[in-house]
Amino acid sequence: MPNAKILSEKQAVVAELTEKLKSAASGVLVDYKGITVAEDTALRTECRKNEVDYAVVKNTLVRFAINSVGMEEMDSALNGTTSLAVSHGDPIAPMRVINKFAKQFNGSKFAIKAGFMDGKVLSLEEINALAELPSKEVLQAQVLGTMLAPITSLAIVVKAICEQKGGSVEAPAAE
Repeated sequence: MPNAKILSEKQAVVAELTEKLKSAASGVLVDYKGITVAEDTALRTECRKNEVDYAVVKNTLVRFAINSVGMEEMDSALNGTTSLAVSHGDPIAPMRVINKFAKQFNGSKFAIKAGFMDGKVLSLEEINALAELPSKEVLQAQVLGTMLAPITSLAIVVKAICEQKGGSVEAPAAE
């Protein structure tokens, strides 16, 4: 039986993890077995750039936190080495960052175990599909480009017609 001090520290960690899981837009549980310090540093740097909280966690403490927020389906993934990556902003960010590193290591040293989004547990296929989506900024640029393409084409055609007729697109010079 652990003493009262250790028990209260563990309860505080579980409470913090529970709060983190409740407020997170999404997150993934990761098996990080065998990565080097340099690889871990690169991963943590990439996580910070994408505003993803990444931490190594104890399975038993995460199990208590997961059960308290109603995501018991992820219990089976809590074995071996486990780390948790969560995002409070961009819901795709943890999946994208972790999937990128999992591909880099060919899944041998680094793999996604389970994930969730908005309190719903996702399958590995759903996690991989979401991870392949481009970032929010890239999607916005693609939409904007799609909207501007017809206008740009029209301007090019009008300019070509005007030049063909011998006119100029520039404004007439002031006299």
